[in-house]
Amino acid sequence: MALDQSFVGRTYPPTAPYEVGREKIREFAEAVGETNPVYTDPEAAKAFGHSDVIAPPTFVFSITFRAAGEVVEDPQLGLDYSRVVHGDQKFAYSRPVRAGDRLTVTSTIEAIKSLAGNDILDVRGEVHDEAGEHVVTAWTKLVARAAEEA
Repeated sequence: MALDQSFVGRTYPPTAPYEVGREKIREFAEAVGETNPVYTDPEAAKAFGHSDVIAPPTFVFSITFRAAGEVVEDPQLGLDYSRVVHGDQKFAYSRPVRAGDRLTVTSTIEAIKSLAGNDILDVRGEVHDEAGEHVVTAWTKLVARAAEEA
């Protein structure tokens, strides 16, 4: 069953603040094979003009995807998450994510499409810091595969 088009434009409340930890950044950088010292060494980060280590660009996915969970779990939307695959991801930064940031995410459904029986859901996550300043916008595309016919 196709997702309800009336959900396009629906915005969900901001998440509770997520505090970005230096160790989480280091673990993420190691996990993705990122060796730039600005991600692991505070002094190297300061040498490049940052107040502390910064996160690799895709780090914010873990925060925005968790926030998109509120969209995915909305029972009124009716998305069968057992059939969902991650279709695409992109980011537009105002500034890097830094250790010590306290970030909130506000998720909005930007588009719902049906293609060959698959539902395609585009969710935009606006990430702001504790002062309310924009840090990054993340777009996540989820594809709910069509149910197999018996």
